[in-house]
Amino acid sequence: MKSRSELREIIIKILYQINIFEKSNLEYNIDELIKEQLNIKNEFVTDSVYNIIKRQEEIKVTANKYLNNWTINRLNQVDQAILSLGIYELLYTKTPAIVAINEAIELSKKYSDEDVTKMINGVLDNIYHSEVNNE
Repeated sequence: MKSRSELREIIIKILYQINIFEKSNLEYNIDELIKEQLNIKNEFVTDSVYNIIKRQEEIKVTANKYLNNWTINRLNQVDQAILSLGIYELLYTKTPAIVAINEAIELSKKYSDEDVTKMINGVLDNIYHSEVNNE
């Protein structure tokens, strides 16, 4: 059984693949992409992937609101996936904010450089203080 951290890593891999397929105008099946990454069905992964895709525009608007002189589309595909997952977990799930932010930072440390990790941390922290903590 995989940990939630490992499952989040799988989610960003699937989001990355979807992004590549869409930019290349290639057809894909989300369930097949999930199945390629996981041997067994996992509700957390499936729900997260489908809901991030469903809320993709809202997530982009939120990201762009907190990215200084930058847009999410300018980030590389992996960083987009990490930031999207972090924003999704912060705004649309019951995941504790500290967990959502820390998980995104840990993924960023693994797949991105230090400057991007700091930027993702700042964006998620600002979203937390402006939109989550005020609810």
